Amino acid sequence: MPQKVRGVVAHSKGQPVSVETIVIPDPGPGEAVVKVQACGVCHTDLHYREGGINDEFPFLLGHEAAGVVESVGEGVTEVAPGDYVILNWRAVCGQCRACKKGKPWYCFNTHNAAQKMTLEDGTELTPALGIGAFADKTLVHAGQCTKVDPAARPQAAGLLGCGVMAGIGAAVNTGQVGRGDSIAVIGCGGVGDAAIAGAHLAGATTIIAVDMDPKKLDWAKEFGATHTINARESDVVEAIRELTGGHGADVVVDAVGRPETFRQAFDARDLAGIAVLVGVPTPDMTIELPLIEVFGHGGATKSSWYGDCLPSRDFPALIDLYLQGRLPLDKFVSEEIGIDAIEEAFHRMERGEVLRSVVVL
Repeated sequence: MPQKVRGVVAHSKGQPVSVETIVIPDPGPGEAVVKVQACGVCHTDLHYREGGINDEFPFLLGHEAAGVVESVGEGVTEVAPGDYVILNWRAVCGQCRACKKGKPWYCFNTHNAAQKMTLEDGTELTPALGIGAFADKTLVHAGQCTKVDPAARPQAAGLLGCGVMAGIGAAVNTGQVGRGDSIAVIGCGGVGDAAIAGAHLAGATTIIAVDMDPKKLDWAKEFGATHTINARESDVVEAIRELTGGHGADVVVDAVGRPETFRQAFDARDLAGIAVLVGVPTPDMTIELPLIEVFGHGGATKSSWYGDCLPSRDFPALIDLYLQGRLPLDKFVSEEIGIDAIEEAFHRMERGEVLRSVVVL
């Protein structure tokens, strides 16, 4: 039978969210109902509330989540009731041209649940990133459930579902940073600090954190930054070059996603270095680059979608590293809050006071 649970709903652009009763249908073929244990408050949820993603209101917010599978629909074999899972928003199809080329992290036809969750009056909800996890329970495609070791705290594990994975993957998967490399990360919020943690884990020896906020630069040191640059006080490109023997960094990650920060990333990389854009720009942003400089650099300029991750491969491996004490996921959890405190958590996030507020259900 359909279930009624609490969920956080955004009804219109820029308006405060509200906790409401939502209806969760029984899982159909290929679907699963997950009892959510914890869910991080991500900038993407705020983008949904602000109408920055699309205008398919009302939205059921939340997507950085971990929980336990409660029930599954017909044909589901990858997970079973009782499995502890991290939810992901790129459940690969296995059939599109990217998947068939052996690059499933670019899958162009990812899966979501076919059925809709609704308000009590039958109004259909649009779940954030196909997940909608600011709720006691949510309905997803079974492929969005990635089974991991249940010893991992859900408050930490769920963060791999979006921002932390995006940052680690930008450094390790997209930027391919490795032992002895240098990396600069521009923007030291949750995604940027995750890129720093990933670079530290991969063995980079020069890890440069760039931000305008001294508090964020202090946070970056906790994740492995060896050097910091305050962008208000220094020329970022020149400072990065000075710290890398005059050459520029092997990898530069732009975790902000603005034309000026991307240009810094482009200019601050070594001649054969890689510039990675993981911060999400708005549709109106443009950039102009001298073509001779594009030609004059080898290496690559790349965008990083979800850290170019494959959840079935990356989530279990990163959880194992967390349980070994090698990946400090707990440090990303600035505070634990209830489901009714999300609006204020948005404001703290906008003010730069937290890395992640985590809703505990």
